[in-house]
Amino acid sequence: MQLLVNIDVNDLASAISFYCGAFDLTVGRHFGADGVELLGASSAIYLLVKAEGSTPSASTSQKRTYERHWCPVHLDFVVPDIDAALQRAISAGATLEQPIQTSKWGKLALLADPFGHGFCLVQFLGKGYDEIAQG
Repeated sequence: MQLLVNIDVNDLASAISFYCGAFDLTVGRHFGADGVELLGASSAIYLLVKAEGSTPSASTSQKRTYERHWCPVHLDFVVPDIDAALQRAISAGATLEQPIQTSKWGKLALLADPFGHGFCLVQFLGKGYDEIAQG
């Protein structure tokens, strides 16, 4: 099975600038004026232009917003140096929502991109999640 990551944005040029600047991704294919593929992560990331206020599906009346919003699914970017990655993400336009916290398994910082999507930076320490895995 292949995993594709799609991120709705309302400004493609700004989104390309943010994601390439924050995570050193590169532009792959373009899909007309409303989509682009970003490469360099373990899965391709597709930025898709969706107008603010549009409806995500026919089964919901909820409208898209690009203010900070909550979603139970988010991206974690695993990085070798969380301090450097955090500075790079902030410089590219991310907002730090929770400073770096250190746990037995690693370090974690909570952020939001300029389009309101939450994401985390993760730096594994020791054996990573195996430090706390059971069974």
